[in-house]
Amino acid sequence: MRTVFVLCLLAGSVFWPFGTEVLPGDTLIIVNKRTNELVLIDHGQIVLASKVATGARNELTPEGFFTIKVKAVNPYYRKKNIPGGDPRNPLGSRWIGFDAKGTDGRMYGIHGTNDPFSIGMYVSQGCIRMPAGTLEELYERVPIGTKIWVVHSGKTMEQLVRESGAI
Repeated sequence: MRTVFVLCLLAGSVFWPFGTEVLPGDTLIIVNKRTNELVLIDHGQIVLASKVATGARNELTPEGFFTIKVKAVNPYYRKKNIPGGDPRNPLGSRWIGFDAKGTDGRMYGIHGTNDPFSIGMYVSQGCIRMPAGTLEELYERVPIGTKIWVVHSGKTMEQLVRESGAI
């Protein structure tokens, strides 16, 4: 019995490198940096899709499997001391922070932008930018604890969705 269990774990890790972290029906965000696309999967269905902006250099936006840790409305931009809601604030109206590189959800996140023409581009310092309306919908749909998978892949989003285990 133990051998079968170990083989199942090993076989699972070939297809989904994080074991059984995501189960069919789970809510999952997938971001493909190669195409600058984001999808939200909920109950086995893609319920939201959007173009995004990612790091100006590939290594700036961390890749891997993370967890949403922080959510904020009108986030404060610490680097330049810009309050939330200020039109100069590059974070836009929402912050969805995840625990990349051992952080607590306050360094890396999905957020809006005060430069809507940057969506679809490689321009950020590591975060994932989204259009305001789509971001606000995503914010409402994902609770803290939601998983996010950030990849740089030549696979289609449909292939990544199937590979994720969420459907």
